[in-house]
Amino acid sequence: MARVRDNDFPDHLLYDVENHIWYEPVGDGTVRAGFTIWAASQMGELLAFTPKRIGRDVEKGRSFAVVEGGKWIGSARAAFDGVVIAHNELLERKPGLLNQDPYGQGWMVTVRPAGEDWQAGLVTGPAIEPAFEAWFASDAYKDHTQ
Repeated sequence: MARVRDNDFPDHLLYDVENHIWYEPVGDGTVRAGFTIWAASQMGELLAFTPKRIGRDVEKGRSFAVVEGGKWIGSARAAFDGVVIAHNELLERKPGLLNQDPYGQGWMVTVRPAGEDWQAGLVTGPAIEPAFEAWFASDAYKDHTQ
């Protein structure tokens, strides 16, 4: 498990550092996605989760869900093109799960990637810590906390 600034980042997941989204291959060609623990803590208590509907296309850099927290309202943005094949209905009913268990019960959507290269630009394993530290050092995180 990678630890960055007192936050855990499981090293089996792939991360979109800029958007603080994790991705986990499910094994059937689909990928589960959710916010990192850092994103969950920065938005405050999650009050609402509104995913894109099942069967809808997802475009790289565009929203696959909207979240409303006590400190932040915004979009979860995709790192690759695909189609939403499932969303976490439990999270819709109990949005606080994202804060309590962001890498488990707080997952947001499952997507079928449009291409084989969906992992391009994502980091995992030993690359997690330096990638997130570089992002923090660039002050880019300040854009995500307002």
